[in-house]
Amino acid sequence: MATTSVMHTVLVPLKQDQRELFSQDVTRGLSAKNKYLESKYFYDAEGDRLFQEIMRCHEYYLTNCEMEILREQSAVISQTILSHTKHFDVVELGAGDATKSIHLLKELLKTGRDFTYYPVDISGNVITQLEQSLPRQLPALKVHGLHGEYFDMLQQAGILSRKTKVVLCMGGNIGNFTPPEARKFCRLLRNYLQPGDIVIIGFDLKKHPQIILDAYNDAAGFTRDFNLNLLKRINRELSGNFDISKFDHYATYDPGTGACKSYLVSLEEQDVKVSGKTFHFGLHEPVYMEISQKYDLESIEQMAVQSGFETVADFFDSRRWFADCMWLCV
Repeated sequence: MATTSVMHTVLVPLKQDQRELFSQDVTRGLSAKNKYLESKYFYDAEGDRLFQEIMRCHEYYLTNCEMEILREQSAVISQTILSHTKHFDVVELGAGDATKSIHLLKELLKTGRDFTYYPVDISGNVITQLEQSLPRQLPALKVHGLHGEYFDMLQQAGILSRKTKVVLCMGGNIGNFTPPEARKFCRLLRNYLQPGDIVIIGFDLKKHPQIILDAYNDAAGFTRDFNLNLLKRINRELSGNFDISKFDHYATYDPGTGACKSYLVSLEEQDVKVSGKTFHFGLHEPVYMEISQKYDLESIEQMAVQSGFETVADFFDSRRWFADCMWLCV
């Protein structure tokens, strides 16, 4: 569950091509032997609202942990960046509302360095809001929003400026990938960067299993509603007829592998129609919804090396539940 998606509100109906892709992805997932739905579709307007509720839950520690790191250690992070490069721009992948990264931007401005902040997001609404709000909060900051897919926009940032890139991947978004997918992402990220570029990437760390499980199964039921809301979205946008009362949310965490997974479970044998197609669900059949992968420092270091990076520093919250890791492109 990404912590930077809070602003991804869908303000207008999906365009026809987007709706068709949504339909194709749902059909593919529900036709699979082991049914699944893609978590990127969680974030409609109601999904955004529910995710904000999740982040306010005391069980959901991730946001506060990383906020503590950026609020209290941005000066040290800034100094560490400047020890490797004096001429740089900052690119944030999945910028969201920038409430955490703004602390680092403030510290970098204090150094007097001339840099541009390039927030990247697939939501044009997010970029518009950042380009309006950040100059009011940080008048000296140069902001150039990039609306599009991560790597396309990272390439665009390289065309706009030849300076060293400091790339921010905050919020533990790497946890939305399985470990093989995460390694593939990091290798691809390295391919878009140059030697000497810097990446700061957030990892949620392994800890007591109950702490992790509670974060994805909060007592108030917001995570349950967040998952079930995707069925409501399918009903609304793809002419589905899911009966929400016939599905339940189930979260599981394996402390050995670090995989925290969420499922929706069919409470009875039933048929559901979506986009004119019928899908059969058996009693207690699970639908895989998302993964939130947790890491230890050894596996993070291995990922860095395997992807073409060298670890510069690791920054932890006071409980060492979360790490923002600074990697150098080699």
